[in-house]
Parts: sequence; structure tokens; C-alpha cells
Amino acid sequence: MDFKLSATDSKTKARSGVLNTDHGEIKTPIFMPVGTAGSVKAVHHRELVDDITAQIILGNTYHLFLRPGIETLEEVGGLHKFINWQKPMLTDSGGYQVYSLSGTRKITEEGVKFASHIDGSKHVFSPERAIDIQRSIGADIIMAFDECTPYPCEYEYAKNSMHMTHRWLDRCIEQMNSTEPKYGHNQALFPIVQGSVYKDLRKQSAEYIANKNAFGNAIGGLSVGEPHEELYAMTELVCDILPTDKPRYLMGVGTPANLLECIALGVDMFDCVLPTRNARNGQLFTSEGIINIKNKKWEKDFSPIDENGTTYVDQYYSKAYLRHLVTSREMLGAQISSIHNLGFYLWLVGEARNQIEAGTFSEWKDKMMPNITRKL
Repeated sequence: MDFKLSATDSKTKARSGVLNTDHGEIKTPIFMPVGTAGSVKAVHHRELVDDITAQIILGNTYHLFLRPGIETLEEVGGLHKFINWQKPMLTDSGGYQVYSLSGTRKITEEGVKFASHIDGSKHVFSPERAIDIQRSIGADIIMAFDECTPYPCEYEYAKNSMHMTHRWLDRCIEQMNSTEPKYGHNQALFPIVQGSVYKDLRKQSAEYIANKNAFGNAIGGLSVGEPHEELYAMTELVCDILPTDKPRYLMGVGTPANLLECIALGVDMFDCVLPTRNARNGQLFTSEGIINIKNKKWEKDFSPIDENGTTYVDQYYSKAYLRHLVTSREMLGAQISSIHNLGFYLWLVGEARNQIEAGTFSEWKDKMMPNITRKL
């Protein structure tokens, strides 16, 4: 694997680059659709490749561990083969899902004991186990095991959690170095910066992670309820410390406006369930603004979903028809909305890349921000 910068913006910290993996290249900045259980909800692979032009998708270690299970994935030859996905893939370590199971888990230095949300069965994730599971899943990029702290979070808790995450990282690195990929392609480990919204902790964590000289680095523990100002402040602080020649991945972010602001701060990679989750509830993101397709104002609007859209659904279906599907709870409504939103997200980061390379990113961003944040 390797990562090469292509261009940097003169007025912001935005940059474009190319991340090469054994399953193909990824042009950054990039948004990665979330395929929690081996499926990007309501979207076929054909649409991901041909219409949305996704370059990489995510899998979820916690969910895949529970279903279909590691034995099944190993028998078929990994998640790529199981879901017939030929492009790059990233898996998280399960840390965020464990964070979300606050009522049924116990965190110790050894790892996390938790109860399955499916059947209540008891399991343990340690840093070593998280690496072993991700070896079996077979993603190109895998994440170190960490604790994602909540917001708000007391300083002492955030500090102790950060140091434990660092100790867990050292164990993840040791486990990576003592094991081999299982399916003939390379895997890269990304450490995760933590520290909640405390500047001194974020600085300390970013410096610790930077010194590990990993292939790439991630920023975690944000987009958990903190104000956008805190999100941007912590992201800028960390990006200023992490090495410039490594890809930077901001986990779980976010809205279209979040993406543009954080690209301007030097982030290369994003993921979030928001475009597909909100699509299923009738919220559409467009280059002209945000649409709640359930609103009565769209009932007899027979214009295309998005006249500037880049996917076939944007021109093929009308707002009125999509409103009918969504309010009728037809599955096709969720599918069309998801394809549109993911297509818009991929268009947005792709256009950001074009503008960075043309030297016009800052002006373009200033023009786009009012459009993508207003409600239609």
C-alpha cells in the first residue's frame, strides 16, 4: 500500500491524494458508504459501482462477528468474496458499537465484555481479538481497538480512557506484527486519536499516534453529540499534528457541510450512516439544499428529484413519485433516496478534489456552503 499527495489548496489545508491498495486505488478526499453487515442498506453493488461510483465501503467488525460469524467468512475466503465486492474495504474494530452498548458491557484493561444485542450471548473483545477478527474478515484497512468516549465526558475519564486506548494500540500493533493476512492481500492498521474535546488530551493522543508511523491515522470520538465548533477545533488541532504524508480518516462524520469544513482542515477520508439513514426517513441532500420529501409541498412536484444529480434515479423519478413511495413506506422509496444521497456525497467529495487540483477549492467551498445547508 502507498499514499501520495496530488495537490494542496493554497488558502486552506485541503489536499487531494491517491491511496493504493491491493484491491484498487482510492482518490481522496473520499466518502466511504457504510455497509454495516456486509450490505450498504437498500443499495445493490451494481449501483454502488456504476451510479454512485463508490471506491471503498465499510464493514462492521462487531456485527459481522455476530452474523454471519467468523467461521463462515473464513470458509468462503473473507468478506470480499462473501459479498462479491472487488474494490477496497475498511472495517472498524467494534469499539464504537461497544460504546453504544453502554448498558450491557464492561470495560477493563484486558478488553470489553459485552452481551450480544441479538440473543444476549456473552462475548469479549480484546485488542488482540479485534485484530484477529479483522484478519478473518479480510478488509484492506483495519482499525485499532479503542474506547469511544461519550459527550459530554469528564476530563479524568477522557484522560484515563485515552491512555488505555494507547495501551490497547500497542497490543494491536504487536498482534498485527505477529500475524499474517489470510487471503493473499495486504492489510493496513490505522490507529485512532482520542481525547474527547480537551485540547491537551487531543494533542497528546495525536502525538502518540503520529509516532507509531502507521500507514494511516484516524480521528475518533467525535460526532457523538458535541457542537460543530468543537468538532472542527479538535479536527484542526489533530490534523496539524498528524503526518502530512499519511491519510487522515475522520470517523463517523457527517453532514455535507461537515465534510467540506473538515476537508478544508486536512481530512482525507470520511464515513457516516447519515446519508442512508436519513434517506430512509425521507431527507434528501442536494446541491441546492436539503429536502424533506414527506412535506406536502412536493406532492404534485413532477420535476426530477435533483436536476443536477449524478445518478440515474435523479433524472428518472420525480419528487412527487418519491414522496408517494416514502409516505407509503414502499421499499423502493428507501432505495431511490439512498442511491440519491450516496451519489450526492460521492459527487461532493469528488468535486472538492477537482477544485483542490484546480486551485479553486476555497472559493468553491464558500459558494457551496449556503446551498448545502439551507432547507428547501
